[in-house]
Amino acid sequence: MQPLEGVLVVDLSRLLPGAFASRQLVRLGARVVKLEPPGGDPIRYSQPPWHAELNGGKESVELDLKADVEFGRALVERADAVLESFRPRVLERLGLEPGPRTVWVAITGFGVGNRHEQRAGHDLNYMGWAGALDPDEPRVPPVTAADYAGGFGAVREILAGLYARERTGRGTRVAVSMTHESYELAVPPTLRGHVACYRVYRTADDRFLTVAALEPQFWQRLCELLELPELLERRFEPRLPELETAIASRSLRELLDLFGDEDVCAGPVRTHEEAAEFARPPLPPPPDLGEHTDAWRRELGL
Repeated sequence: MQPLEGVLVVDLSRLLPGAFASRQLVRLGARVVKLEPPGGDPIRYSQPPWHAELNGGKESVELDLKADVEFGRALVERADAVLESFRPRVLERLGLEPGPRTVWVAITGFGVGNRHEQRAGHDLNYMGWAGALDPDEPRVPPVTAADYAGGFGAVREILAGLYARERTGRGTRVAVSMTHESYELAVPPTLRGHVACYRVYRTADDRFLTVAALEPQFWQRLCELLELPELLERRFEPRLPELETAIASRSLRELLDLFGDEDVCAGPVRTHEEAAEFARPPLPPPPDLGEHTDAWRRELGL
């Protein structure tokens, strides 16, 4: 038996953060119904592979909430947990409110009750507001960290709400802020590639090697293997040309063979395809748009 077996989650969210959160709930055994607007969640047609990866194992109900709020209300009332990503107070204006036992979690850009609550934004904006980009060399991150941070935050609050309901019999209502969650991810300059022992280096074959030898024993072994004993006391300097040259003179494969299983805290920058060994088992394929709409109408007597 999976931990969330028998738990019904209605996902009203759009795009990545909510879909990522409800995918985690599917993996834990929840039954997730994704309520999509006419034409579907924009991620269906803007990023089909991403949609397939994020929405496997869910059910799809196609519904215009403005035109058929009764259906939406009935579905939400049936749910143990509701996940949504509208701006604050949008769903209240549509007449959708949590029931007394509903665990209701909103993924927002900036939270509620502050001067930013109605501000529009996406992942990169939230990272910038939160101080989670490098202020000296800001670049677009390769991972939409704010989206995933908001998704994980939503999962945390849903699980906590379900646990609290077991003890109190009452639901909860919580807003998760992607900007606040991103603020927690900000790192000190040492971990932003500003010191020699924690950087990414180019190799002879134009690949890249990650070095994260923060502790002295890891740095010492790295210097020994690269035959650079003169660098032992210099790991926190901004740049070490000797180290750059030593790494740039070898291919990535040569370096990985040299380091082997040694404690050096060094590794490759892989492509997504190369890293497939770390992929989790796939979920069932995603539903067609509205595939479960009629079934839910019948079940709800509508």
